Amino acid sequence: MPYERALLKLSGEALMGKKPYGIDPAIVQSIAADVSKVVANGTQLAIVVGGGNIFRGLKGSAAGMDRATADYVGMLATIMNAITLQDGLERAGIATRVQTAIEMKEVAEPYIRRRAIRHLEKGRVVVFGGGCGTPFFTTDTTAALRAAEINANVVFKATKVDGVYDRDPEHYSDAVRYENLTYQEVLSREIAVMDSTAIALCKDNNIPIIVFNLFEPGNISKAVAGKSVGSRIGNAS
Repeated sequence: MPYERALLKLSGEALMGKKPYGIDPAIVQSIAADVSKVVANGTQLAIVVGGGNIFRGLKGSAAGMDRATADYVGMLATIMNAITLQDGLERAGIATRVQTAIEMKEVAEPYIRRRAIRHLEKGRVVVFGGGCGTPFFTTDTTAALRAAEINANVVFKATKVDGVYDRDPEHYSDAVRYENLTYQEVLSREIAVMDSTAIALCKDNNIPIIVFNLFEPGNISKAVAGKSVGSRIGNAS
């Protein structure tokens, strides 16, 4: 059964495709085609996008920048991605609104929870940019927070791999993929799929997390339709 309301987390790195930097237009087109199917099937969809394809706050602070300053630069990068994603979705005929946690009235709406929900109820896709609006929080945490705020049924984390592994499958050929994990297993084993704050937020609000491969065409619509793709993190059944 399709989810009624879902939140999709896209990493900035995913938007790069195979490019070393920036945004691959082909990836945006692929996402737009998939999102079009999701919206056509009646699911209300919100998106949180990262900024690692342009600037990552942790890397900036590791290079000597003040951590808060670096995080704010990273937040601005997510807004650039959000606006680019909006353009791609609208060219595919999908009504889209960008809301930012840092006010930028000339290019996007400020984040207002009730307005975001109203957009979703009207069938519009809402793209959240600017992270949480404060430093020291990741866009994974933003995804969990926004999902709880808009009463989403699920968080979809679209990545470069087809689920959650016990170690990096790009470096270890014998890495084992998990079909199902509990929130507590992810936290206690320190499995690097989302940061611990995001996992804890989803746990506290009983929001399942589905991790899947973004680069498999049709995976977004399959996941939202409730089909088995990737790995599921939730409460023990």
